[in-house]
Order: sequence, then structure tokens, then C-alpha cells
Amino acid sequence: MRISTTRQAVPTHGSDPRARILTEAKNGRQVSVCIPARNEAGTIGTIVSAIRTDLVDATPLIDEILVLDHASTDGTAAIARDAGARVIDADSILPEFGPATGKGDVLWRSVAACTGDVIVWIDADLESFTSDYVTTLLGPLLLDDHIALVRATYDRTLHGVSSEGGRVTELTARPLLNLLHPHLSHIRQPLGGEYAIRRDVAESVPFEQDYGVEIGLLIDVAANWGVGSITQVELGSRIHRNRPLAELHGQATQVARAVLSRSNNANPWTAEPLRPALASYLTMPLTT
Repeated sequence: MRISTTRQAVPTHGSDPRARILTEAKNGRQVSVCIPARNEAGTIGTIVSAIRTDLVDATPLIDEILVLDHASTDGTAAIARDAGARVIDADSILPEFGPATGKGDVLWRSVAACTGDVIVWIDADLESFTSDYVTTLLGPLLLDDHIALVRATYDRTLHGVSSEGGRVTELTARPLLNLLHPHLSHIRQPLGGEYAIRRDVAESVPFEQDYGVEIGLLIDVAANWGVGSITQVELGSRIHRNRPLAELHGQATQVARAVLSRSNNANPWTAEPLRPALASYLTMPLTT
């Protein structure tokens, strides 16, 4: 079994040699960056512009920047479009499932909407974003065919204080992984929104519809492709909008449910409807 490793980010600015190496390593594969967004007008433009400037215009590493707008009311979609992204209303993708219900549902629809053989997901509220996030996440997937999922690790801040962020991670996600899925206890940021995945892998697993999506994918990829197919990369410091503690109750509950529903002693009450694996759903015969 392969050993999961942690790799260090190296900043990319302009035409970076590493970005050029990865562009050559694509070997005809398409790469999509997908950004789920809801009312992120303050940060979405900077994120899209950095990717467009460094990884499309300077070096053609990224083939598609796709923003999935989830009912924003602050101009997020227009800002993202002006910065160079392809913007799609999340509710318009696979409309037979109704309006998008949560983050996981938006990510699931992004797989159906994007064109990439490799998908990079980036959260839209990042204040610390640089294009090296994308390059660092892509490296293992483009250079090692055994890797299925690349998770980011970083120092998470809380109100400017280093290593104090990630409250749901430290108080809910990691303790539950330690107890119920100890083979994944070394994953430092199981809930972070910056990660990369092979399209065939993303299409082969069901998706949680809510904030349980990241940890659900982590567990399912390990179960189907092995722990050695997952690697971690270091992205430095992650600064984003910190939510009040009272708003984290629902997220923690969703994360706990996703983990418990994948344990050997799962109870029926832990199960929630999942979005189906797209590989099987999109090939189902039409009924009349």
C-alpha cells in the first residue's frame, strides 16, 4: 500500500516553471477548477482573476474555471463572470433533483457541469488565496497515476490568531475519524474545501448533500481505492471568513452524521439521502 505524504506548496506567480511542468504532464487531460459560491462578492473576483492570470493566460494549465453560484444576492455571479469564470446557476444543473440543497449538492452538480478529467475544488471565501493553491493540489494527480484524491493541509487562523481555526475539524471530525476510521486519523484537514480529485473517482461515489460532503468523500475514496490513493499537500496559512460558534452546530451535526453513517455499527437514523454516483445515474436509460 502506498503511504500518504504531505507535500509543500511553492508560490506560483506568472509563468512559473512548476506550472509549465504540470501543463506538459497533462498529456491531453483537461483540468477544471470548480468554485461553489454563495454571496462571496468580496473574494470571488480576486480568486478567479489569480487563476485566470497565472494558470490560463501565463501558462495554460487550467482549461476551465467554473463558478457554481448558489442563489447569491450580492453580485457574486457577475463579479466572477467579469473576472473570467464560466458561471452557472447551481439549480440549473440536473434540475430533475430540484434546487440545490447544500454545499455537497452543489459540488455534486459541479462534477456533472464541468469538463475536466481532473477537478480542483476551491472555497470562494478565501482571503489568503494564491494560484499556488491550485498548482500544489494538481501536482500529485498529474504526476502519479496512483493518486485519486489530494487533500490540502494548512494552518487555520481564527480572528487572526494562528492555529486556532478549524473548530469543527478539531472537536468533531478528527475525534470521530480517530475512533471510527483510524486509518484516516493522519488526515489533518478532513473538512477543508480545497482539494483535487480524478473525475472518474468523483463520478463513482455518492455525495452527501450538505457539509458532510468532504469527510464523506474522504472515507469513501479510502474504502474504494485505498488509503494510499490519498495524499496531503501543504498550502501554508488559510485565512477565510470565520463563522460565529453558534452557526457551527448544524455543520458539526452534518459532519458527525456523515462519519457515523459510514461506521460498521451505523444506525438508520444516521442515514440521509445521498446524491447518486454520477457514473451510474448519467448512464441510466430514460423512462417514459
